[in-house]
Amino acid sequence: MQLTARHQEYWSKNLRITAFLLGIWFFVTFVLVYFARELTFSFFGWPFSFWVAAQGALVVYCLIIWFYARYMNNLDNEYGVAEGEE
Repeated sequence: MQLTARHQEYWSKNLRITAFLLGIWFFVTFVLVYFARELTFSFFGWPFSFWVAAQGALVVYCLIIWFYARYMNNLDNEYGVAEGEE
């Protein structure tokens, strides 16, 4: 099956946003948590490093999922490939 230029553009945008969001995921999961040990101040009664690892990362993951779903719904509508469309 030969992809049209429109299909390639859609796929390119999909890969670009996926790579960007995976970069954010990597930063939060590995980089920020690795350096969180050095954050020694208290945040709502807990060490900030604990909050970043245990709470902040989960919030960021949920925001990544929400943003990706919203972005892809808009992209699907823009290119006419949303569910239910023929």
